[in-house]
Order: sequence, then C-alpha cells, then structure tokens
Amino acid sequence: MAVEQPKIQELTLEDVMGDRFGRYSKYIIQERALPDIRDGLKPVQRRILYAMNQDGNTYDKAFRKSAKSVGNVMGNFHPHGDSSIYEAMVRLSQDWKLREPLIEMHGNNGSMDGDPAAAMRYTEARLSKIAGEMLQDIDKKTVDMVLNFDDTEYEPTVLPARFPNLLVNGATGISAGYATEIPPHNLGEVIDAVLYLMNHPKAELADLMDFVKGPDFPTGGIIQGIDGIKKAYETGRGRIVVRSRTQIMPLKGNKSQIEISEIPYEVNKAQLVKKMDEIRIMKKIEGIAEVRDESDRKGLSIVVELKRDVNAEGILNYLFKNTDLQITYNFNMVAIYHQRPEHVGLKTIISAYLEHQRDVITRRTQFNLQKAADRQHIVQGLIKAMSILDQVIATIRGSKDKKDAKANLVAKFAFTEIQAEAIVTMQLYRLTNTDVTQLEKEAAELAQAIETYQLILAEPKELDKVLRRELKAIQKAYPSKRFTEIQSEVQELKIDTEVVVPQEDVVVMISHDGYIKRTSLRSYTASDAEDNGLKDEDFPIYLAKNNTLDHLMMFTNLGHLIYRPVYEITDAKWKDTGEHISQTIGLAADERITWVFSFKDLKATGKFLVATNDGYIKQTDFADYTPGRTYKTRASQFIKLKTDASQVVTVQYLPTVPDGTLVLVTEHGYGLRYDLSEVPTVGAKAVGVKSMDLRDDLIVRATIAGENDLLAMITQRGSFKQMKVSDVPVTSRARRGVQVLRELKSNPHRVADYVLIPAGQTGVALEVMTDRLKSHSILSDDHPVSARYSNGSFVVDTDTEGIPVTIQVHPVPLTV
Repeated sequence: MAVEQPKIQELTLEDVMGDRFGRYSKYIIQERALPDIRDGLKPVQRRILYAMNQDGNTYDKAFRKSAKSVGNVMGNFHPHGDSSIYEAMVRLSQDWKLREPLIEMHGNNGSMDGDPAAAMRYTEARLSKIAGEMLQDIDKKTVDMVLNFDDTEYEPTVLPARFPNLLVNGATGISAGYATEIPPHNLGEVIDAVLYLMNHPKAELADLMDFVKGPDFPTGGIIQGIDGIKKAYETGRGRIVVRSRTQIMPLKGNKSQIEISEIPYEVNKAQLVKKMDEIRIMKKIEGIAEVRDESDRKGLSIVVELKRDVNAEGILNYLFKNTDLQITYNFNMVAIYHQRPEHVGLKTIISAYLEHQRDVITRRTQFNLQKAADRQHIVQGLIKAMSILDQVIATIRGSKDKKDAKANLVAKFAFTEIQAEAIVTMQLYRLTNTDVTQLEKEAAELAQAIETYQLILAEPKELDKVLRRELKAIQKAYPSKRFTEIQSEVQELKIDTEVVVPQEDVVVMISHDGYIKRTSLRSYTASDAEDNGLKDEDFPIYLAKNNTLDHLMMFTNLGHLIYRPVYEITDAKWKDTGEHISQTIGLAADERITWVFSFKDLKATGKFLVATNDGYIKQTDFADYTPGRTYKTRASQFIKLKTDASQVVTVQYLPTVPDGTLVLVTEHGYGLRYDLSEVPTVGAKAVGVKSMDLRDDLIVRATIAGENDLLAMITQRGSFKQMKVSDVPVTSRARRGVQVLRELKSNPHRVADYVLIPAGQTGVALEVMTDRLKSHSILSDDHPVSARYSNGSFVVDTDTEGIPVTIQVHPVPLTV
C-alpha cells in the first residue's frame, strides 16, 4: 500500500505574510473597528444590543448583572475577551461619550476624569429606551441574519436602526490602514435633514446644513470654524476648534475667577485640572491663585481663581492655547459602506440611512403582509365552518382521529389543510354567536391591512409616508435641545507677554564665565553687592536693572547670538550663582559672552556694528537678529567667521546713524579712521567686508568716535597712553592706517585694549584687568594726552600683577 505523501507547498515568506495580513486586515476593517454606515454600530456593539434584547434585558424590565450580559454576548456571538465586550458596553452607557446612550447602567460606569468602570460583577445594565428603537421590528425579518461563530444561532448583520445612530452617537476606531472619528450630532437636527432629503433627493450639502449645523457634543462646549465643518461634511475630513464654555466672574477685592462649565469632547477633566494647576505651580504664568474642580452631581464646574489686578482675558487665552481647555477636533468620517470602508460625507451618510430604512420598511411590510394573508386564510376557513357548523361537528364526530377529521373536512367541504387544522384545534367556547361577529370584524380588518401593505409595497410614496411618520414620532419621543454652540470663525489666540509675565523691575547679572540670573530688587538691596554668588576668579560683565518684559541679546566672541526675554532667566537670590548658559545652550570651550544689550521690545530699527580681529567688518539690521522659535536651545549666528582662529572684537548697537567716524586700532599699534558709510549693511550670516589692511597684524577693537574724543590704550607691557582721535587722519576703508605707538626694535609695545573717553569728560576712572585676574585702577586725569608716536607711561607692574588684557571704564555701582 502506497504511503500518502504530505502535501507541502513552497511559498515565499512575502506571499504568505501578504496573504495572511490581508485577511487579517479585511477582518478587523469589516468585523471589528469600523461602524456600518446603516446602523452606526461596530460588530461588538451590535452583538451586545442584540443579545440583551434577545434576553429580554430591555428598558421596561429590571436591571441585570452586566456579567450576565457579557457572558451571553461572549458565549453566543462574540468569541473575544470579556474585558473588550464589557468596555464596549460601558462606553455605550456613558452620557459624556454618546449623545443618546444605548445602555442604562447602575453602578460606577466610569467618569470624565478617566476613572475606569467598576468590574462587571458589580454593575447592572439594561437597554435604554432609545436602544429599543435600534432593535424595533428585528423579529420581522427586516435585516439579514447569519449564523454565529459556532453555527448554533443566528445574529443580525445590521440592526433596523429606526434613528440615524451613526451621526447621532458618532464613532471612533482604529483598524489596519483606516481610522474613523465621527462626532455626535443632535437627534432632532439629523432627523430634520433626513426628512428634507426624502422630499428633495437632489438637495445640496448647503441645504442639509440648514438643519445639521454641526456636531452636538454631549459635553457641550463651543465649536469654531464653520469652514472646517463644511469641508468635513463634503469630503469626510475636516478640522474644527472646540473650546470650553467659560465666563469670568468678578470677586471682592479686585479679584476675579474663571468659571468653566463645559469642556471639549473626550477631554479628561482630571488631567485638564492637573495641567492648569501645573501651570500655576511652575509659574509659567503669573496671576493664578488656585485651580479647583467643583464638579458634583449637579454638573461640571472647574474654577480658576485669579490674583488681584490681573488680566483675566489674557490668562484665559493662555489656558486656551496651552491646555485642553481648547482642542482641535479632526473629522475622519470612515464607515463600512457596501462592504467597503469609505470616507463619507453628510449627504452620503443620510442617503445610505434612507436606503436602509426603505429596505427595512419594505421587508417589514412584506412580513406583515404574509402574516396577515396567512391569518386571513384561517379566518375565512373559520367563518365558513361557522356557517355550516352542524355538518362540521357531525363530520368531526364521525372521524376516527384528528388526522382523519382533517382529511374528511378537506374532502367534504373543500377546506385547505391549514384551515382544517385551525378548525379541529378550535376551542368549544368559540362556537358562540359573539365569536362569529369577532371573526367577521377581524376579516374586515385583515382585508384593510392587506390592502394597505400592498399599497406600501407598490407605491414608494406610500412607503416614504410611513417612514416620515415613524421618524417624526421618534423625534417627538426623544426631544433634545442642542448642547454645543457653533461659531463661524476660529478666534485667533494672541497672548501678550504682559499677560503671562508680571511687570517687575529686577537686577540681571551675566558673568564672564557664563552664569546668568535675575534677582528681585528686594533680594539685591538686602544683600552686599559684592556677595554675588560668583567664584573668586569670576566677575560680572553685565549688571543692570531691567524689567521682566525686556529682551536681552548676548553676543559671544565666536559669533553666536543668545537671546533671552528677561522673564525666562532663572530667578535666584542675589547670593546664588544662577544658571550656567551651557545648561540650555552649548558653547565652545573658549567661547565667552562678551557683549550684552537690553531692549524694551523686538521692534528696534537700529543696526549692529560687528568687527572681527582678522579684519572684517559689517553692519546688520536689528531685524535680522530677532530670535527664531528654537532660541531656547540653540544660539543663532550673527557673523560668519573666516577661520577657526577668528574672533569677534566689537559688537556695537547703533540706534541711529552716529555723528562720529569709525576708529580701528591693531595690536601692532596701527590706527585707521574712516566714515561708517563705507561699511555696508548685510545679513546676519554674512562675513562683511575688509576693514583694514592687516598683513600679520590683528585688530584689537573698532568703535565709533567723535573728533575730540580720546583713545585710552593699555599695552601688554603695562604702559598707559591717551591720545586724541583727531591725530588719526580720516582716510578710507581697508588701508594700513597710521602708527599710534612708537615701534621699538626690542620688546615692542603691543596694544592689549583701548577705551574711548568722550570729549570734555574729566576724572574718568579706568580699570585694567590682567591675565592673572588682577585689577588695576587708573585715573585719566593723572596722565597727559600724548602724541601719536608716544608709548605712554608704565602703570602696571607686569611681573607682580600680570600682563594687561582689557581696559574699561570703572563700572559704577548699581543703584536701584
């Protein structure tokens, strides 16, 4: 006997995976995650409603344990986990998720705070009254029935759905390649639109939108953006803004509070309250005193109590923008239409519903007609039997048994088999005169009913009359006013900085090593000015009184610009070190913040003068340096440096065109002066133009100077010299310039730094800083104004104090 060889197919993994995933996708699209366009239900929801109805668990009977219903659904129709069935059941009972809940539940069925429902063994459920409308006439063969998963029972492929559930209760779901997000709508409005489309089959979307204004969320709220609604109703996709219903209520003592009575659909209330309270705790916005959730069984209520004299509207706008107090709702109206998932618009949904209802009424009428015809046939037989009653009785008495009696009746009096069965099973009390009258009355009623049914089936207009009457009855039985207000335009949320930041004068300090902080005037005045929290070798490069609404621009020696609004700088006590700039923005190891400018707003119209040590210079408009959206984590580039050794030596803000000329001095003691108009205005990342003919030299600094100003220089050998700016002749850009120091053959002087002393200013105190971080003070009046070829006089002992690095006008103590 030959051994049967195993049937092995050789298939590629791609084909197998593609085939299996294709089948799985088809299943979860059609049989799990997407609603049917006709009844608006997913299979699990349909099975829950059908099983509960079959079990008699309806609105007019007592509640039953949810676990019993879940067990019935799982055992008979839905072979999946009990938790998924129970979760679907719970959602059908939540009046903040569904506009018209289909299940009533006793016990904890969850909350708007995201709390889970109690276990199914604790809760009780039954169908709601309106769910009965979804199942009405299901026993009259109104919908197709199919065998369940184990072929032991039949289940419906769709429910009769006597109201447009897909629009009324909406749907949400995710499947393979498809997702759906259909919002809830108002029952009365949707039925009005259905009735209008029945009367006007060629109605446009605009006509239907006269009735269905937009979604009607069970949580209320305010919808903004009628264009988004139109687009969604046309294409199935659209976007609207949903915001909470709020009002600002005044309190005693110039205080106020924001009262929130409705929040957007599917927003978690507890998380919303937590987020608003975090804003208060983190001080992202000033002016919120307390956030309270005062919701109770009477309704939702969230209170945001504000401090004295704050801009309540501004704070509300901030909360709209930064919390789920306002959300963007995206329509994605996908439903199973003719066995396929499709994006559907408003008219398509209503048309599909109308088609389904006409089919349901047709099937119901055919069922009723058949039932009436069958009954009419029996009644006619009974009336005929009554008219020859004595003969019928004699025939029955003369028969052997029931079967023989039926056969004799058929043979002698031409009764049908069905009529004969009815006669022989008739009870004796029905042989009274009264019953004859009732039978004749019933015959007349049946004849009338059959005529009506036949008319409905023959005339579409008559069928529509029935449908119209039934829809109006539902509309009347379940009246519901609109919860959600619709506004045509989306309100733009503009948040003034003044709203989120209290105006306050503070002391801002930025140190040489990159520490930055702001301190309240109270903390500053209560402390010793020298006790600034910096390390011994560190010192402030910027110390000023600013307002929290001011804007700081910090320029580094390697061409990077760091922007910070003052209110975003870390608030610290004067004795604290503050935050290092590297905590938010990475700088190179040898990079230092060197120039800091403060502005009241970002609308300044001036220019920045920027010069590098390798001989490039430019002007750039203020507007080119305004911050981008990544300013918190990235420094922007304010000049492109030519080489790795290049450094910026000058950044000067010029609010207007200055009177003086541009002066540049090099390390080797050359000075050049020319008009600022020779320096072009270029973009932020440009290199600029050649400022000076350097050869092997480097520029120390560039500055705008008046004709009678003085240049005060310090050399690397510790020599100090003052000379007139006018000693450097005005020529043109990119020249070598003239010597401002006498060149020595051995150990020549090199300019370490210089400052400008304005004309006529006397008694100027200067401070020289050495490479050993030692400070040396100089009084300008103690030194004469020297000639161009002089090397000045020695003031710093380089052996003991170190080599001079910078010179500056002695900082005046900050007074607040």
